[in-house]
Amino acid sequence: MFINHNMSAPLLSIIIPVYNEDQIVASSLPPILGLAANHEVIIVNDGSTDQTKEILEALQKNYSFQLVNQITNQGKGAAVKRGFAAAAGDFVIIYDADAEYSADDVKRLFNIALEHIDERTAVYGSRFLENRPVSFHYLVNFFLTGLTNLLFRSHLTDMETCLKILPKSFLPLLKLRGRRFEIEPEITAQLLKNQYTILEVPISYHYRGYKEGKKIRAKDGLLAVGALLAEKLFRP
Repeated sequence: MFINHNMSAPLLSIIIPVYNEDQIVASSLPPILGLAANHEVIIVNDGSTDQTKEILEALQKNYSFQLVNQITNQGKGAAVKRGFAAAAGDFVIIYDADAEYSADDVKRLFNIALEHIDERTAVYGSRFLENRPVSFHYLVNFFLTGLTNLLFRSHLTDMETCLKILPKSFLPLLKLRGRRFEIEPEITAQLLKNQYTILEVPISYHYRGYKEGKKIRAKDGLLAVGALLAEKLFRP
């Protein structure tokens, strides 16, 4: 079980990278900002060129969160690193602003992290543990997760999930080199290499298509393969 040496309620730091999401952030963020849990929210506006920054500033009138503005777009990986550096929590989690994931699942995963695990366990929200839709993106995830399992002798179902609750003890060991979505395999590989346990829990998932603003592209699959191979072959 998690031991909080500060004798206060464990804190969850929620890192939200945002880039050009002015059509959705006003509705997608309030559920996570108002989460009924001991948490802090750090939103990293990654050089948005639309009205995202202004909408986020307006949200600060009703919700308490830290807003970090990066002048130029640097990619999700760079935004997450910026958020991790500012995090004060006993646990951290990345949360996307695109409404694909549920704030209720974040609370549930946090409760599991508090009640059932120790300081060397991460909790992953798996989109495919109970549901495996046949689609191009699922097949890509299936391949990347399978490659992860092969390289690192794990038994995961969703390596690419955004919802990864990481204990504070892991952050000093984490070296994120990717600037885009390849941070997901980097996080997983480094957890496994440092002998952390990954506990998967089923979550809900609402897929967003490219017409709705989805950012990940085919090249990100290749970058993920490269990241996994680099973590296995070249990085201690």
